[in-house]
Amino acid sequence: MRPEEHESKERIEQEIRGALRAAFPPVDTELQRDLWPAMLRRLDEPARRIPWYDWALAGGLAGVSVLFPRLMLLFAYHL
Repeated sequence: MRPEEHESKERIEQEIRGALRAAFPPVDTELQRDLWPAMLRRLDEPARRIPWYDWALAGGLAGVSVLFPRLMLLFAYHL
């Protein structure tokens, strides 16, 4: 590699680094507050109920898998 190509490559890399620093400023990693009290409040909340449409979707999936068992192979293939 010629010296001018090396200098040009370094200059381009410096421009890219500068653009990235401008686009993504440093992140403040220090916590602004203590998260443990919020976690304790969430643990004390009553359990959430499962909506009716989730039960309907689960029942529909069970019915389809009973009626068309080969369809489950198709779904497993696409996972």
